[in-house]
Amino acid sequence: MNVLLVSPHFPPNHKYFVFALRDAGANVFGVGESPAWEMPDDLRAAMVDYIYIPDMFNKPDDLHRAAEAIVHRHGPLHRIESHNEHWLEHDARLREAFGVYGQKPADLLRNRRKLGMKDCFRDAGVPVAPAELIVSRQQAIAFANRVGFPLILKPDVGVGASGATKVNDLKELEARLDPLPGDMVIEKFVKGRIVTYDGLADRDGNVIFESSLRYSANIMEIVQQRLVFHYHTLRDIPEELLQDGRRSVKAFGIRERFFHFEFFELDNGDYYGLEVNVRPPGGFTMDMMNYSADVDLYTAWARLALYGENIIPRYTRHNFVAHVGRRDGAHYTLKHDQIMHNLGIAFAHHPQMPRLWGPVMGEVVYLLGDPDLDKLKDAISRVEAVS
Repeated sequence: MNVLLVSPHFPPNHKYFVFALRDAGANVFGVGESPAWEMPDDLRAAMVDYIYIPDMFNKPDDLHRAAEAIVHRHGPLHRIESHNEHWLEHDARLREAFGVYGQKPADLLRNRRKLGMKDCFRDAGVPVAPAELIVSRQQAIAFANRVGFPLILKPDVGVGASGATKVNDLKELEARLDPLPGDMVIEKFVKGRIVTYDGLADRDGNVIFESSLRYSANIMEIVQQRLVFHYHTLRDIPEELLQDGRRSVKAFGIRERFFHFEFFELDNGDYYGLEVNVRPPGGFTMDMMNYSADVDLYTAWARLALYGENIIPRYTRHNFVAHVGRRDGAHYTLKHDQIMHNLGIAFAHHPQMPRLWGPVMGEVVYLLGDPDLDKLKDAISRVEAVS
């Protein structure tokens, strides 16, 4: 089987998808914005062919021509993937152009646009915050008067909290409406903790692995206030969240893909659907999920994509696993060696943090794990402590 991966070098841990595909018998090809000579040797060696495109996001015709060149050299493509939010639209267009299985541009109307997502959540029986696309100043003000403040303004298509703004009163709203923003959603603010439902669905839409994360703060606050940020996996997913997540996978029509749903968890235990990303959760969360349950999701996806197999055994989430980010310039109490060797927890890992992730996830990151959540929380507090 011939598999084309878009941007196989980033995120850096996604090179393991390349290795897994190769080891499962696929011919792996790559196109990306990094020259081949800048890639790790093991990644470059795992691909049959690679084409460098300096600006493939803004020049999709160059990306299309590169895919044509791969087909001319090696034969038809059977899968096209990137597992990266940045390239989802490009992937979908390539699949449509080359007749390849998977998400097409029409699918993105419901899982890339915020208002399309809300329709699918409603279909799944999951409540959502009231929202409308801003089409006029009068309409936006009327919405505010109807649902009340505070409100959130955010792009209808966007990643994470990019471009999102909290509006607390009419004066702030009127300022944001001059000039009128394009393709912007106005939404009722929901006060709650962000939790996720993450996993992998097979070709029939059945969930074959599921996990959940709890965040220390919401992404908009982290970016705007440069907060210290951590999140951790859950060993036991709350039953209501589990059922809301499974119904949402069906409603969004997710097949042979990873998924990352975000929900607001209210004080009364209810959940509101926030958004979906039809790709693996960001950062090093793939590795965190692997550590949590002793599974290999890179290989599991490769076998699923190539052969339709589910090789994930019956699993137990043995460990809570946390991502703990630290900020450049802060004076932390614990030094690196103390974190790696003296925390008194099951394991600590220190992956190299890409600079692009720094503003949200911290310029330096540690992955910490332990079966005991109280021990893990204590370790998180010590890693975050400043002197």
